[in-house]
Amino acid sequence: MSTAKTTAETYNSSIEEVFLKQQKQSLLMRSENIRQRARRLKVLQLWIEKNQKTIQDAIYRDFKKPSVEVNITEIYPILTEIRHALENLTKWAKSAKVDAPLSLIGTTSYIQYEPKGVCLIIAPWNFPFNLAIGPLVSALAAGNTVVLKPSEMTPNTSELIDNMIGELYKEDEVRVFNGGIDVSQELLKLPFDHIFFTGSPAVGKKVMKAAAEHLASVTLELGGKSPAIIDHTSNLKDAAEKIAWGKFINNGQTCIAPDYVLIHRSVADIFTQQLIKAIKQLFDSKKQGFDSSADYARIVNSKHYDRINELIKDALENGAELVMGGEAKADENFIPPTILNGVTEKAAVMEEEIFGPVLPIQIFDSIEEAIEVVNSKPKPLALYYFGKHSSNKKSILKGTSSGAVCINDCVLHFNHPNLPFGGVNNSGIGKSHGWHGFMAFSNEKPVLKQRVGLTTTKTVYPPYNNRVRQIVDLLMKYF
Repeated sequence: MSTAKTTAETYNSSIEEVFLKQQKQSLLMRSENIRQRARRLKVLQLWIEKNQKTIQDAIYRDFKKPSVEVNITEIYPILTEIRHALENLTKWAKSAKVDAPLSLIGTTSYIQYEPKGVCLIIAPWNFPFNLAIGPLVSALAAGNTVVLKPSEMTPNTSELIDNMIGELYKEDEVRVFNGGIDVSQELLKLPFDHIFFTGSPAVGKKVMKAAAEHLASVTLELGGKSPAIIDHTSNLKDAAEKIAWGKFINNGQTCIAPDYVLIHRSVADIFTQQLIKAIKQLFDSKKQGFDSSADYARIVNSKHYDRINELIKDALENGAELVMGGEAKADENFIPPTILNGVTEKAAVMEEEIFGPVLPIQIFDSIEEAIEVVNSKPKPLALYYFGKHSSNKKSILKGTSSGAVCINDCVLHFNHPNLPFGGVNNSGIGKSHGWHGFMAFSNEKPVLKQRVGLTTTKTVYPPYNNRVRQIVDLLMKYF
């Protein structure tokens, strides 16, 4: 593979040149038929199917993610997204007829779904292939040209994406620009028609501010502290297994991972023991230690390793109890699965998204108390409820706001092709996946066709005599 470029200076002229090429190409692509869009998706599908091992190796070199985990969380979701788009693309792109009200009788109307134009996708590092290529699938399905900026924090995967895109597409259709923050800043100066960003709320605000300069629409997939609420009616063994998987897969570096647990006092001790057991079964099945396990990934780099260790240290200094954890290894960016009991709201681990293998547990005595804790924080990307109590379920659904809710499971909603994925307020703006992803990159253009000659509208043209006043009065009263 060629060496990835890393500076904005390398790209300055090329960025603008590619943008102008894509502007011209996007105009031509408006008149394309669906078969041409499908072709772009099929070549991507075939490349991924033929290069699974190459993708696995690149992601492993970035943070030792197990190959099966790469298949489950990086490759399979993209193949599902492509297949779903190919199956439904004709239906999605078809203009939708709408009924006319009686006041506009004689007109015919429909909604035409047109591509927005030149789109920018800025992808994160935690699922570097999935979260870069997933939005690309939606953008191509909608008929757009795309500039794609992978994360500089996963250089091996970013280089693979660059080579893949260069092999499959002309640069006036799709082009990758690798590099750091300076490259992102140069890209955000351009008047893209839509920007799709996945990352932190703090950076999302900067992206939205840059988009506002050009009045570009945005989809912001952000994050937040996604809670798992467990009441006294929960199957604790089942809940522990699902939370252990949802939290510690990808070493906790998942935007929809359970960020903290709120559990009813009467079942807290039993659940904690079940959770420890489940974590060991899943990520240390051979009992050789998590640091020797082939099923346990690593923190992406030393910066995040230090940040997570500081969160653990701060929580312990603020009175938390270390229930599970152990020695971290800086040279490997290794932090073992860590469970903290008795964590106070003063601890930083309860104020910011953890994005690592640390799970704080807090006790509640009533569901109202748990809801109050959730509502005291910014709206999360996801919320998980484990239990069989219908009243508690209704209270949580009505009393909290989040990007999504899973009942008796976690993380799973991401892979449902017919569900919209996204946050609310601090956890994101806009939705993605399937039809919702297609719509994120499409403009809903209303088209109205009026008859020639006498129309209902002409009956209320000036001059406003008594007859016109009577007609308007009837419209106001009955139509």
